[in-house]
Amino acid sequence: MYQRILVPTDGSELTGRAVAAAVGLAKALGAELHTLCVKEPFPYGAVAEMQPTPPQEFFDAQERSAAKHVRAVIAACDAAGVVCHGETIEGVQPWEAIIEYAEKKGCNLIVMGSHGRSGLASLFLGSETDDVLKHTKLPVLVVH
Repeated sequence: MYQRILVPTDGSELTGRAVAAAVGLAKALGAELHTLCVKEPFPYGAVAEMQPTPPQEFFDAQERSAAKHVRAVIAACDAAGVVCHGETIEGVQPWEAIIEYAEKKGCNLIVMGSHGRSGLASLFLGSETDDVLKHTKLPVLVVH
C-alpha cells in the first residue's frame, strides 16, 4: 500500500501528533518514513538592510532549529524500529517544498497536522496543510 510516507515537521505540538500517527502507520505497514523541515529564506532586499541578524547567523539559526525538529522525528522512528530519512531544506513556500520533496523521493503518502479550522477562520488563517491538499495529487492523511 504505502511504502514511503512523508511527514513534514516544524516541531509544534500539532506536528507531533502527525508524527506519532505517521510513525505508527509506517510501523504497521513496514514502510519507511521521510521527514523534512522547511527553513525560511533570508529576507533579502529593503527589509534585509533593517535585519539585526547577519545572513550567516540567520542561516545557522534556521539550520539548528530545523535539524533539531528532524532529529526528533528520527529518534521517534528509531524507538519504533522504523527506517527514517530526514532533511532540512529551504523554501519560500513550505507547501511547495513539501510537494516537491515528496515527488522527488517517491513518497506515496503525506501525513500532516491541521487545526481543523473552517469558515472565515480557514479563509484568513490558511495553513500549509490546506495548500498541500489543494496542489498535490498524492494522498494526504490529515491528523487533527
